[in-house]
Amino acid sequence: MIDQYGWSETLGHDFAPHAARGLLPGRVLIQQRGQYDIITDTGELVAEISGRLARDAAPGGLPVVGDWVAVSVREDERAATIHAVLPRRTGFSRKAAGPGAETAQVVAANVDLALLVAALNADFNPRRLERYLAAARQSGAGVLVVLTKADLTEADPGAVEAARAVALEARVLAVSALTGEGMDALRAVIRPGLTALLVGSSGAGKSTLVNALAGSARMAVGAIREQDARGRHTTTHRELVLLPNGALLLDTPGMRELGLLDADEGLAATFEDIEALATACRFRDCAHGSEPGCAVRAALEAGTLDPARWLSYDKLGRELAHTVRKDDRLAREADRKRWIAISKAQRTARKKPPV
Repeated sequence: MIDQYGWSETLGHDFAPHAARGLLPGRVLIQQRGQYDIITDTGELVAEISGRLARDAAPGGLPVVGDWVAVSVREDERAATIHAVLPRRTGFSRKAAGPGAETAQVVAANVDLALLVAALNADFNPRRLERYLAAARQSGAGVLVVLTKADLTEADPGAVEAARAVALEARVLAVSALTGEGMDALRAVIRPGLTALLVGSSGAGKSTLVNALAGSARMAVGAIREQDARGRHTTTHRELVLLPNGALLLDTPGMRELGLLDADEGLAATFEDIEALATACRFRDCAHGSEPGCAVRAALEAGTLDPARWLSYDKLGRELAHTVRKDDRLAREADRKRWIAISKAQRTARKKPPV
């Protein structure tokens, strides 16, 4: 049974020490408040983590949806205890919610493809999409941007081009679960054996996509608010769904805020165009301010680099500089000076009349 959920020979090799202890492999399907629904060769079970795992797990090391785990089955055979989590191939993480939080929260594990979902309505935001792209690329999974509600009469065709401009080499698909537009192309991507993660804001249409792909009402859906086109939370937990074609789809609650943590590589990949420009600057430590020979400033003045994209890069870079290096005083001070210089350069650029 677990073969349908992605079990492989490689996983079997990693699991060998646990098998020697008489434990069974399982995959986490649902996670809710310390309780897990898992799939094993004996069927679906309700599980809790062992006291030792709760005590000894490293930060971010407790099970999440998509994880492969080692379990013992209790006497009633309908419940289990999770004793260990197998090494993850990929992990989608975000900064833990709450004021002052500086730890990473793993949202999903062992994902092959991250589907970044945004609706083609008034809530579409290229800057938010850049944030999701950085987190997804940091996870190690592939990336596909899915623009939903393409059937809306008020859908802005320019939003599709705006998404492609920030997605760079990542594919962008405009779809409508209502009319079927783009759905065949999406189904072709979500192939048998693949685990895909749906992430996006509330009201983006993730649950509607799950229902369309599953061919049944697996997830509750709700209407968006008319005044600002934003959605209400309908999905309240993360769930791994087996689709009729053999693919696995992991739905998540909507995220209005996605804080980045330890995402330097994802940020660099998302802003590959700006990173490439920076390598052409005359000075290696160029702060992209008043230094002569700054390729970034030249691109801004020539109009070949979108100022809004540059500001987004600045904002996300500051966020990472604050969280990733907060414990390193020297690195923190160097980052502070660098981003101060960048901000001054931006203010100067905004005062100049357009050419």
